[in-house]
Amino acid sequence: MADLISLILMIIGAVFMLLAAIGVVRMPDLYLRMSATSKAATLGVICVMLAAALHFNDFAITARITAIIVLLIWTAPVAAHKIARAAYLAGPDLWPGTCRDELQGRYDHDQQELTGVATPARPDTRAAAPSGSATPSA
Repeated sequence: MADLISLILMIIGAVFMLLAAIGVVRMPDLYLRMSATSKAATLGVICVMLAAALHFNDFAITARITAIIVLLIWTAPVAAHKIARAAYLAGPDLWPGTCRDELQGRYDHDQQELTGVATPARPDTRAAAPSGSATPSA
C-alpha cells in the first residue's frame, strides 16, 4: 500500500514539475514565469520528497525530508520575491495584457524603496461603470 501511495505521489510531483517547465516556456513575461515556476515546482518537489519518505520508511530519512520540505516552503516565496524585485529594478517590460502595475510611480529606483504617494500611470478602465448603466443617486 505504501508503494502505491509513493508511486502516486511521485507521479503527481512529476506532473507539477512538468507544468512548471511548461509555464516557463508558455508564460508571456518574467513575472508570470516566476509565479508558475515557484508554485508548481515547489509542490512538485514536496510530492517527490513525500514519496521518498514513504518509500524508504526510515526515521532518519523522513526527518531529513521533513527539514527539506520546511526549508523549501520558507525559502521559495522569499527567493521568488527577491528575484522579482531585482527584475523590477532592472526594468524588463511587463506583458502588454497586464491590467495594473501597482508599483508604477511608487518605487524610487535611486533609493530602492517604496514611496507613499502613487502617481497613476494610466486609468484603471475595469473599475469604470459601463455606459448606460443606472447608478444609484444619493
